[in-house]
Amino acid sequence: MLEIYGIKNCNTVKKALDWMNANEIAYTFHDYKKEPATREKLESWEKHTTWESLVNKKGTTWKKLSPEEQAQVTDASSANTVLLANNSMIKRPVIELKDDVILGFDEHIYQEKLLKK
Repeated sequence: MLEIYGIKNCNTVKKALDWMNANEIAYTFHDYKKEPATREKLESWEKHTTWESLVNKKGTTWKKLSPEEQAQVTDASSANTVLLANNSMIKRPVIELKDDVILGFDEHIYQEKLLKK
């Protein structure tokens, strides 16, 4: 079973969950509002993707940070500190696979990695 992390009312998360349901893929959803991400979880995702990919710089939470705060995000440790304080800044959704992580919604990637051929 897949583990999917995000925020329930996020449009991208909704698209991902709708796709999972339409393709009858079992998953467990973890809502950051109810289950905040942990440092251990962020570090486990960073084994499969970069810390830069996890930071959603297009979202309003990032844009609300001052330029000084944004400039302090220079490595995994500083990024994780900011992400832990602002879970809504984590790219959504994060989908955990056995040996991989998928970020965001991309139907082609979902088909390739999640549907059995």
